[in-house]
Amino acid sequence: MSDTDHGAHGAAAAHGTGHDDHGHDGHGHEADQLGPIDWTMWSIGILGVIAAAVVTAGFAMATGFNFGL
Repeated sequence: MSDTDHGAHGAAAAHGTGHDDHGHDGHGHEADQLGPIDWTMWSIGILGVIAAAVVTAGFAMATGFNFGL
């Protein structure tokens, strides 16, 4: 058996699955941290949703769609 085998012999200990790992996940990697909010991308995304709503409203008006009112 070599160090690269992932058998039952020491796999959990080698990968740091204990509760006292402090910032490591089950595979020994650093925990991911969230970065700052990207306001530019969020604004562009919201603008895209608004543009999609305008286009949808335009199709509805062009076809004479109504909700049966």
